Amino acid sequence: MTRIKKSRPPTIQDVAKLAGVSISTVSRVINQSATVSEGKVERVRQAIDSLDFRPKAAARILASRKTETIGLLLPVISGDFFAAMLRGVEHGLIEGGYDLLVHSTFLESRPASPFKRVLGEHNTDGLIVFSDSLDDQELQRLHVLGFPVVLLHRSSPQGLSIPSITVENKNGARTVTEHLIVAHNRRRIVYLRGPEAHEDTHWREIGYRQALEAHGLAFDPALVGEGNFNDQDAQDAIESLLVDGVSFDAVFAGDDEAASGVLRALRWAGLRVPDDIAVVGFDDSSLAGHLVPQLTTVDAQVENAGFAAAQQLVRLIKTGDAEEITLLPTRLVIRRSCGCPYSE
Repeated sequence: MTRIKKSRPPTIQDVAKLAGVSISTVSRVINQSATVSEGKVERVRQAIDSLDFRPKAAARILASRKTETIGLLLPVISGDFFAAMLRGVEHGLIEGGYDLLVHSTFLESRPASPFKRVLGEHNTDGLIVFSDSLDDQELQRLHVLGFPVVLLHRSSPQGLSIPSITVENKNGARTVTEHLIVAHNRRRIVYLRGPEAHEDTHWREIGYRQALEAHGLAFDPALVGEGNFNDQDAQDAIESLLVDGVSFDAVFAGDDEAASGVLRALRWAGLRVPDDIAVVGFDDSSLAGHLVPQLTTVDAQVENAGFAAAQQLVRLIKTGDAEEITLLPTRLVIRRSCGCPYSE
């Protein structure tokens, strides 16, 4: 193929000429709207890379109207946490007059190629991106395009100033850990981390460590396990601590789903909650009040965070302006699993 000299931003016609295909073929490859032979796909890909072509240019040419649709990128679509978050997002978008497209990145093993983006500027008016569902390189690309993006439960990559919504993870984690120390005299408190890539995990661990330090308790790495915000992983982590003979009198499970796995592991080991081991979680999902015993946790305003993300994105689309950081407060919710008397 012969390289086209770039004296102006490349167009879809330039891509088609360089790849030796029709404009409609380029459009089909970019939007994945029909099957294209592997050879043509590869030529289009090479032309896109060579010209540094931005798919947004194709979107402007091939569409003359807004989609009235917002995209939401999630790692998975399951569990009480994501159900609550989705309710909040949908509520906010309905108020703003937008429909919602949701995509899970769970099975994606590598970053999307320039023409294989399931959600983006070609089919939505903006994106809500949960945690690590989109890498920094793609966020940079969208930012350069001026495409509206709001981040949920993660901060903006340095230098981009993308609006973000999160909660007071550190304060919430410190409060619930201090409750175990002060109200229940617990001294050997396990912390189960969430996924490493989640910022929530980082800040909750800092809050946990601050609570220990404030009350003269040394941080013990042996008391930190991998719960991954998952009930089975949390169960496995507690069972491993028990097999290894690690002594502990409380567990901060990281989130409510992990707490359900902790309770199961302790029950199967013949340990009583909260008499032998106190257990607390984070999120205050609908699950928390139905566990046995009912779970002391932290209200992380999961639904409100989704609603706030939708509101900020609608505002960004319509006005070009949004709050750079929205930090929602957390609140300790006392139930039975920590050792407090409780009745609804």
